[in-house]
Amino acid sequence: MTTPPDPLHVSCPAPRTDQSTVQLAHGGGGRMMRTLIEGILLPCFHGGQDAGRRLPPHDSAVVDVGGTRLAFTTDSFVVSPLFFPGGDIGKLAVYGTVNDLAMAGARPLYLSCGLILEEGTPLDTVRRVVQSMQCAAEEVGVQIVTGDTKVVDRGKADGIFINTAGVGIVPDGIEVHPARVAAGDKILLSGDIGRHGIAIMSLREGLQFDGAPESDCASLADLVSQLTRLGARLHCLRDLTRGGLAAALIEIADHVGVGMELHETAIPIVPQVRGACELLGLDPLYVANEGRLVAIVEPGAAQQALEILAAHPAAHGAAVIGEVTQRHPREVELLNAFGTGRLLDLLSGEQMPRIC
Repeated sequence: MTTPPDPLHVSCPAPRTDQSTVQLAHGGGGRMMRTLIEGILLPCFHGGQDAGRRLPPHDSAVVDVGGTRLAFTTDSFVVSPLFFPGGDIGKLAVYGTVNDLAMAGARPLYLSCGLILEEGTPLDTVRRVVQSMQCAAEEVGVQIVTGDTKVVDRGKADGIFINTAGVGIVPDGIEVHPARVAAGDKILLSGDIGRHGIAIMSLREGLQFDGAPESDCASLADLVSQLTRLGARLHCLRDLTRGGLAAALIEIADHVGVGMELHETAIPIVPQVRGACELLGLDPLYVANEGRLVAIVEPGAAQQALEILAAHPAAHGAAVIGEVTQRHPREVELLNAFGTGRLLDLLSGEQMPRIC
C-alpha cells in the first residue's frame, strides 16, 4: 500500500521573475492559517520554499517597476454581520486594503473592487455598501478604478463578500520591512486594542452593556505618512487585524529570529473590551483590530515616534509596550507587573471567525 504524500510538501515551478525585487505579501492569522500560507502558498507562489523564506512575509508585496517601487496587496472581506457599530463591510474593505499598503510605507493610490453577491440580497443593501466604499475611498484619497461582480446561489455568501486589491508608491528612502527589526528596537502600539473584534462579537451574541465599544475601523495611511518622518529609524510596521497584537508580533519574531518582551501593564485595553473578553472567554491580545498598528523603531527614535502617534487622531492612547531582544529568539514574552513572564503562542484556530 502506498502512503499518500504529505499535502503540505508541494513542489511548484519557480515563477519567471527577479526574486530580488519581489516580496510576497502575507495574510496573517492563527496556526492553521500560517500552515496554509507557509506550507502551500509560499512554496508555489514565491519560487520554491527556500526562495519564499529569503525575506519575512509582509502586509504588501513591494515590486520594482522601472525604478519605481510599487506596493501591491490584495484582501478579501467576509465579515458577518455586514453592518456593525463603527463600520460596515464596505468601509472595512477600503480601510483594510489601504492599511496593508501603508504598512510597507506606501502612499495608497488605486483599488479594485470585486463583489460576490448572494442571490436575493436587497439592492438597497448593495447600494449602501458600495456608497460606503466610495465615501471611505474619498476620505483616504484613493480611487476605485476597476472591479467585477458575481452572483452565487442563495445561502452561499452571507449577502456580500468583497475582494479588493490595492496599489501604492513607496517613497524614496523609505524601507519598512520585518527584515529590518533588530535587538534593542522599541515596540510602540498606536492605541487600545480589541475594539473591532468585540464590537462584532457583542452584536452577534446580543450582548447589552453600557459603553459597548465601536469598531476601531479606520485608515492608517496618514498616520504612517507622519511616521515616515523618522526615515531609516522606522524599521517595521504591522496592522493588527486577524490574530491581533499577539499574532502580529509572534510572526515577526519567528521570521526574523529575534525575541520580544512586552510589558502587560503598558498595553492599553479599555474596560469595556476587557470585561467583554472575560465574559466571552477571549484573550484581548488575540482579538482583531482594524485601526491599530505596531511600529518597531530604533531606540533613539521611540520618543519622537510616540509624540507623532499621540498627536494623530487615528491613534488613541499610544504607548511604548516593549522591546526587541536577543534573549529567547523567535519567542514573544509577556511580562506582568511583577516581572513574571509567559510566552505567547499562535492559537491553533481563530478565536472569532468571520470578523474581517
